[in-house]
Amino acid sequence: MKRMKGFTLIELMIVVAIIAILLTIALPAYNEQIRKSRRAQGKTDLTEQSQLLERMFTTDRDYSLATGSLCAGGGGATANSPPTGTAWYTISAVCTKTGATYTAYTLTATPNGDQATDMCGTLTLNSVGAKTAVAGGPTNCW
Repeated sequence: MKRMKGFTLIELMIVVAIIAILLTIALPAYNEQIRKSRRAQGKTDLTEQSQLLERMFTTDRDYSLATGSLCAGGGGATANSPPTGTAWYTISAVCTKTGATYTAYTLTATPNGDQATDMCGTLTLNSVGAKTAVAGGPTNCW
């Protein structure tokens, strides 16, 4: 009797089922890691804007004089995070005026696209260093 070589349909279906089970476990974990790395970039860009504003404030006592910052000229500008490529966050600033000078700010990173499903939601950083995640996400967002 000659022996047949190859896979049976049952064996092939078992392999397909195992791959499907592995994908349903691994894919959500992978997507969460991707969102976490994008969130890290958003936090870095918020911190960079904050440092730019603070450097200018130490010399001029006014956040609106920081050229290239989101408070320049009183605010209203936005920036993308990351600055090049797909923007996963839109960074904006609300600059608060006291008298004739701008003495406070709140920077906000609003998630875009696939990043909008991130558990931390919108990230904020203000002039006193308070960091929050607006979506009520876990405390480890920052």
